[in-house]
Formats: sequence, structure tokens, C-alpha cells
Amino acid sequence: MPELLDERAGFVRRIGLFQATAINMSQMCGIGPFVTIPLMVAAFGGPQAVIGFLAGAVLALADGLVWAELGASLPGAGGSYVYLRQAFQYRTGKLMPFLFVWTAMLFIPLGMSTGVIGFVQYLGYLWPGMSQGQGDAVGLVVTVGIVVLLWRRVERIARLTVVLWVVMIAAVVLVIVAAFTHFSPQRAFTYPAHAFELTAGHFWVGFAAGLTIGIYDYLGYNTIAYMGAEIREPGRTVPRAIIAAILGIMAIYLLLQIGTLGVVDWREMLDPHSTASSSVASAVLERAWGRGAAGTVTVLILVTAVASVLTGLLGGSRVPYDAARDRVFFRPYGTLHPRHRFPVLGLLTMGTVMAAGFLLGRHTDLATIIQLLTTVMVIVQSLAQVAAVTVLRRRQPALRRPYRMWLYPLPGLVALVGWLVIYGYADCNAPGRHPIEWSLAWVAAGVVAFLCWARREKEWPFGPKRIDERYLEGDERSREADGPGDGHRDGHGDEAGRPAGGAAGAAGAGG
Repeated sequence: MPELLDERAGFVRRIGLFQATAINMSQMCGIGPFVTIPLMVAAFGGPQAVIGFLAGAVLALADGLVWAELGASLPGAGGSYVYLRQAFQYRTGKLMPFLFVWTAMLFIPLGMSTGVIGFVQYLGYLWPGMSQGQGDAVGLVVTVGIVVLLWRRVERIARLTVVLWVVMIAAVVLVIVAAFTHFSPQRAFTYPAHAFELTAGHFWVGFAAGLTIGIYDYLGYNTIAYMGAEIREPGRTVPRAIIAAILGIMAIYLLLQIGTLGVVDWREMLDPHSTASSSVASAVLERAWGRGAAGTVTVLILVTAVASVLTGLLGGSRVPYDAARDRVFFRPYGTLHPRHRFPVLGLLTMGTVMAAGFLLGRHTDLATIIQLLTTVMVIVQSLAQVAAVTVLRRRQPALRRPYRMWLYPLPGLVALVGWLVIYGYADCNAPGRHPIEWSLAWVAAGVVAFLCWARREKEWPFGPKRIDERYLEGDERSREADGPGDGHRDGHGDEAGRPAGGAAGAAGAGG
């Protein structure tokens, strides 16, 4: 019966714990660590770069507990959009969820574009003579191909994701095994002078850059939260999938980082003309088992890159759908494909931005894209979501919480400090690129877009605040289905129910 209710709401709850964890881990351990180990070494200036992965793990785990509580109690399609809508509607109406969707339409596909950049980098190991133009063309073809793969029902994609997840695990395990069969402790643990000089300003600038790269590598632990309306038993599955994925990837990353540093001299990773700079995993395999083995594993890494982008775009494309369905974003984004039941315009828009981000990264550098996407993400999503846990505990104390954050509020405070460090040092770590200024400009443009939208829709500040408490106890099974049922009231307590009809109503609004 819950499955039928969800079908009418637009999505079907068919993704279980194993598939959910596989989706998260595929997105987390995609191409990221294979292309960012040299960036991390450059940030720290030596093999002490492992500090960045440890710091990223701490931030990911702290923020993951924030996601776990919110995802378990508010299991709707859209992730942060749902959380910010529920938490901040009492003071600013629909501003915060609108701004989240606005920024997500930029930072999610930018994150996916880094996977395509990594794909082209590693393809260069198999195709040494590839020109800049040929690499650009390959990346655009891959982007279009991924959109085509996503043009189908979610349960088919979920099965495909598990296959790609197995390939990802195989690629990572082979690189780790190869590294430790030719491991040199002296190479891995010999640090340059002043490597741990904590009183030096350059250490903390490098630490902030390493933390940014580290959390970028862990991003994806929240992918399944964007698909909350498609998860079986979300109160149990979402927290377990998030925490299991973070702990599993944490162990994998440490082995991968230390093993790589034990095979390849860190100075080679700083040489832009070296294979270790662009395809460090291939360099590890070549030195350990020869070029033939390196080529085989490089193919697996290419598949891993596709898997990470596929799962990220799969989850991200659901974000604007739920917002538009709830009349918090532009209405055309609330339309599902009539046969395959996926958000058409969200997928196409993010695919287009992903292609643009790929070209921008190819003609600047990967670090620039990472800094830009993290600053845009932090300013609305990350900081506001930490606050949302406390706001919801106060505003909706009766909300059913199958999982409550361990050691509350300590993980939230740790996450808050980590995100502030990343944001505060962004301009220092991307000189001349101005990621802070660009993020502020994008948010300001979002505020203008919101005011135009709110005026047209007669929403706050041009109309009453419409309070939606559908997830509270007794609110007509919406804790499970997240269907578009009633439960809205304006600031004066009057009912403002939404049109009935589930997916049909959403499609009508999108028309």
C-alpha cells in the first residue's frame, strides 16, 4: 500500500539499504581521490597531505550525522530543499528552500563536471596524443551519454548503479593492493622540514585547502537523501546508508592515499608533465605491475568516473522537482516523464550546467571548480542545514525522529566550524578566481529571482506565509509517502491546501 501511495505521489519506494549504500559510495568514491591526491599534496607541500583526508573524514562524519537526523525525519525528494523548507518557513516563508534549489542547480552539476574532467585526464593515459579539443569533445560526449542513461525508470538505474559500484570497488582495491605490494615506508612517511609547523600561517592556509579537497572527495554521502521519496523504510535506511558509506570510504581513502605516497614520490605529483600529476593511480599500477595492468585498471577507473557522475546526477535532478511540485520553484520543473517517471527539465538543466562546468574546468583547472562549487554549497546548504536541526527541534518537537543525532549538538558545531574554515579561506586558496565573491553574487541573483517569483505567486513577502507541517505525527501518512497531500496553512492559521491528484497535479502545475 505505501508503494501505491508513492506511485500516485510521483515516485516509488523501491531502493533498499544495499542499493542506497552503493549509490552513496559510488558517488563518494568516484574519480575524486584518483585526481585529487596530487592536489592534496600540493596544498600541504608533502606526504603530510594525509591530514587533509583525515580532516575531511571528520567533517563528513559530523555533517553526515546532521543529514542522518534530517533525512530520517523528513524523507522527501529533494533532500536539503525539504529540510530548509520545514525549518525556516516560519520566519522567511519559502526563501531558504528557493535559494537552496537555486544554488543546487549550480553546485551539483559543477560537482559532476569534475568527474568528467577526471575521466578525460585518465583517458589521456590510454590516449597520450589526445589534444585539448579532442579532450573537450570526449567530455561533452560522455556528458550527453550519461543524460541518456538516466532517461529511464529509477529501479533500472539502481540495478545499474550496483554493477558500477562493484567496478568502482574493484578499481580501488586493485590500486591499493598494487601500492602495498611495492610500498616504501620511507617514501610515504618522510616529511619535508617544517611540515607540521602549526604556528606558521602557511600551514593553516594549506590545511584549509586540504580540508576543501578532502570534503570534496567525501561528497556524496548525502546523495541518497535527495532521493528520500524513493527509499524503502527511510527512517532506518537513510541514516544507516549515510554512516556506513562514510566509514567505509574513510578506510578506503586512507589506504589509497598512504599506499600511493609509498609508491610515487610526492615531488613527481607536483610536476605537470608527469603521469603522476594527471593519472596518479595509473602511475602506481605501472610501477607495481607494468603498463598492461595499468591500462586495464585505468579502464576500470574510467567506469568509476562514469558511475560517480551517474549517481550524482540521478540524485541531484530530483531536487528542483519536489520544490516545483510544492510551488517553491519554477513550475516547469515539477513535470515527470509520463512513462519513466523522472524529472525531465531538472535532468536536462543540470546536464547542460555540467557540460559548461566541464569546459570551464578544462580551460582553467580542477581546483578552481572545486573551490567554486564548495563555496556556493556552503553559503546556503551547509551552514543553514546545521542550524535547521536545532530550529526543527524547537519548532516541531513532536516530529517523528527515527534517528536522533549522537552527542547533539557537538557534531553540528564541528560541522559548522569546518564549513566556516572552508568558506573563509576560499579566496586565499584560489587566488584571482574570487570564489567567495562569485558565490555571494549567485546568491544575490537568487534573492532577486525569488522576489520576482514570490511577487508573481503572491507568496511572502508579497503574501501570507504558508506553513507546511506535513511530517508531524498524524499528518496523513506523509511521514512515509511524502505525498503532495494537504497540510499547508498560512500565517493566520487558514488552510491553503494544494491541488489533489499526486503526479497529475504536479504535471498540471508544471504545464
